[in-house]
Amino acid sequence: MKPCLKIGMLILVLAVITACGANPEDIEAPDVDLNESSGGEGSELSTLERAQQEGVIRVGFANERPYAYATEAGELTGLNVEIARRVFQELGIEEIDGSLSQFGSLIPGLQAGRFDVITAGMYITPERCQEVLFAEPEYSIGEALAVQAGNPHNLTSYEDIIANPDVTVGIMTGAIEHQYLTAMGIDESQIQNVEDNPSAVEALKAGRVDAVTMTGPSLREVMDTFGDHSIEIVEDFTQPVIDGESVRGYGSAAFRKGDEDFVEAYNEVLAQLKESGELLEIYEQFGFTEDELPGDMTTVELCGK
Repeated sequence: MKPCLKIGMLILVLAVITACGANPEDIEAPDVDLNESSGGEGSELSTLERAQQEGVIRVGFANERPYAYATEAGELTGLNVEIARRVFQELGIEEIDGSLSQFGSLIPGLQAGRFDVITAGMYITPERCQEVLFAEPEYSIGEALAVQAGNPHNLTSYEDIIANPDVTVGIMTGAIEHQYLTAMGIDESQIQNVEDNPSAVEALKAGRVDAVTMTGPSLREVMDTFGDHSIEIVEDFTQPVIDGESVRGYGSAAFRKGDEDFVEAYNEVLAQLKESGELLEIYEQFGFTEDELPGDMTTVELCGK
């Protein structure tokens, strides 16, 4: 049925029912295909086209400082929030309908259609590349470790955790650190998964774990928030080495399979921000430096490793 006939029939039905004394608000309207009515018979809008038409994009962010978090005023901000905001503005999408979510729920939420894009602390890995489409890297980050004050177990690397089977380490559920730890041979019994990074630090403070690990910027941010002298960052921490390579994570925004046009458009704007220096300006707002720029690393390389 053509859109105009659908709408005409709906108006006629409502008119007849209203004349009989019924309230139109109580009537369940028949389903109308908005894509069909807005784009012509048989046409469908892509995720990018719909977002540009509506001026709003649904984005899932991991609730992880300094990548994405809410200010005291309830405003969303963070490194990845502001990068995404700037890219979407250039694409004609002025509003972000953002949701702070648990890290482990981001990819399922994207696949289920609750989000159009996900980002914030989302490393590009071969496993994740099987599930989503990644844009080009936005940043590059190393790992860090925090322990009880005085470092009673003398932990300066992941190898030190392997050497002491009684030591336990807390990590955020779904984080890349689980892959790093197990790849290096740390037993699952030594790993405690928690909801988020602040929960990991809480566990460290309470003595439920002996160490916590996460990315360097995240650990500095959450430790500054707690401001507790009973715990400390390991300053001489040695970066993990897996398969002969020093671990360094590269993160970016992720999209649903099939949204290749969106990824291409996002990449074009991101490249412009890198070239102009605007990306570095956004970095500096959240304590990042040129050291965190992704360099020449590409998503194709990261997905193929």
